[in-house]
Amino acid sequence: MFKTVLFPVDRSREAREAAETVANIVKTYNSRLVLLSVVETTPAGEAPPHGGTMASPEEVAKLLQAAQKLFADQGIEAEVIEREGMPSFTICDVADEINADLIVMGCRGLGLTAEGMAESVTNRVINLSPCPVLIVP
Repeated sequence: MFKTVLFPVDRSREAREAAETVANIVKTYNSRLVLLSVVETTPAGEAPPHGGTMASPEEVAKLLQAAQKLFADQGIEAEVIEREGMPSFTICDVADEINADLIVMGCRGLGLTAEGMAESVTNRVINLSPCPVLIVP
């Protein structure tokens, strides 16, 4: 059913909590797991997004290595992809490129206001995704 699962990771608690769900899905369906992290691009003169947490390629590489090890410890082989760009658009582009059958994401709950909903990466992915999206609260 889910041949290829895309799991976008960042440093959030929600992403860490979603990892258990991802592991269960991958084991149940014997899926290919692709981990994605996005280095957020910043227009000239603007401050790095989210305090610079995911603005450094080095930080993203460390995050992907840690995530890959987390799954390897559970007997799951995971491919890693690192990209630059706007997270929501990049996640959907990668899902399309790898023919993902499912995207699994954690949700920060920032979309409870109209402003938060418009700015939410999760909300944008839901609306733009070429495949089903599972949001883990």
